[in-house]
Amino acid sequence: MASMEESRDAVVAEISSNGHANGKPIMARSHAKLSQTPVLPSFIVVGPPRTGTTWLHEVLSEHACLPGPTKETRFFDLHFDRGLGWYLDHFPSANDGRPVGEMAPTYFASPEARDRIAQTLPYVKLVFIFRHPVQRLVSLYRVKRAYGMLSWSLEEALERDPELISSSQYATHLRKWQRLFPKEQLSINLHEDLNSDPQGFINNINDFLGIPRFTLQESQLGQVYASGKMTDPRSYLATRAATAMANWCKARKLDTVVASVRKSRMIRLFLGGGAPLPEISAQTMRKIWEQSLHEVEDLETILGRDLSHWKTPPSLP
Repeated sequence: MASMEESRDAVVAEISSNGHANGKPIMARSHAKLSQTPVLPSFIVVGPPRTGTTWLHEVLSEHACLPGPTKETRFFDLHFDRGLGWYLDHFPSANDGRPVGEMAPTYFASPEARDRIAQTLPYVKLVFIFRHPVQRLVSLYRVKRAYGMLSWSLEEALERDPELISSSQYATHLRKWQRLFPKEQLSINLHEDLNSDPQGFINNINDFLGIPRFTLQESQLGQVYASGKMTDPRSYLATRAATAMANWCKARKLDTVVASVRKSRMIRLFLGGGAPLPEISAQTMRKIWEQSLHEVEDLETILGRDLSHWKTPPSLP
């Protein structure tokens, strides 16, 4: 009988050649073989960033087979050249019949990720979560400042960091996903539904993914991982170096090292401790809002849902 590694290598070779295993999508195999054969994701939450994907990862962690200890593999946008074997190694070898998936908010605005997913996982279910575009962009900017990814003002970051604007082009990117995947494989959600009714929100996600409904715990009902209280790092140099080292470790499947540091007191050396993040001027907020209006109107048309609350000048999140 072939070993688990030999079985995985055979599946990887077959998927690499045609995107499927034995002519069928690998995620559609019977439960009897799930513990014996590597299973590619049947769903991906493609974001965009700062829309509740960390909360969703924690909530689904006991009900779906997710990568660990790192939430995001960055396989389809950054590490595709490392091969499917590298990707599969991020998932538990035994999934007990649970759906396999990952949270991948950086895939949303990546044309490379979109095309690679369509080729490799043509039957995958995709979950989108859209948040007020101005609030989401400001939140993403704050996280990037806190992690030492940039030190510019928001005004300068808008000119120098393409991801801030690109990941807010909801309708533009959603249409491109829709051209590659049928409607029944797409679940489009709004972040405010998560805030107003988290139980209803997760029920809808579970129904779409084929996960039995469950009741959220009290601790899971509140807002998590908000960016409002984040600060600049004590030292941008140290934080940038730590972030670069973490990415280097993740690329080499040393995620447990990164997770250990994140859970230790050492993390205080790299995150927080600096000055409060700068206030954002009303002029800059209005500029972002004006730039987002066309995308919001297009998204309204796609969803058939009233987004007028996104079309009024926002307050700071």
